[in-house]
Amino acid sequence: MLRQQGRPDDAVLEFETVLAFDRNSVGALFHLGWCKVVTGSLDEGIPLAEQGIRLSPRDPLITNFYWRIGWVYLLESHAGDAVLWLEKARNANPRLAGIHAYLAAAYSLKGESERASAELAEARRLNHDDRYSSIARLSRGYWGVPKVRALFEATYFAGLRKAGMPEE
Repeated sequence: MLRQQGRPDDAVLEFETVLAFDRNSVGALFHLGWCKVVTGSLDEGIPLAEQGIRLSPRDPLITNFYWRIGWVYLLESHAGDAVLWLEKARNANPRLAGIHAYLAAAYSLKGESERASAELAEARRLNHDDRYSSIARLSRGYWGVPKVRALFEATYFAGLRKAGMPEE
């Protein structure tokens, strides 16, 4: 509930409590990883996702762990590593528009403009609203603490701009 209310700092303690009682709770690992990343502890996001993958390698939601690893690498400006993990996520579930948008940004930052444009077009096709129509529209969401928001601006949004997403 705290995570959904946009209170990731408060949710961290709750997810850590769940893991103290059940260290194999894949859901708690996933949500704790998200909370850690958006509150600025990026270095903890990937190990938590990797642990979730090890615990549940055939999980129907494994796409989300791959995606998490990919976007942390993207925020850390490791576009090559981001592409590898985001492609895994896309291959596991090609119907998720957001993965295609992250791939568009990562490809763009790698200088692969055609692939970036194709992924951005696919994100727009799959999405049921106009969130991928402009940076202004997309950036209205919650992107974490100011430090993390700055990383999104320097990587994700910058890559989407290079891929052809307009400001307005």
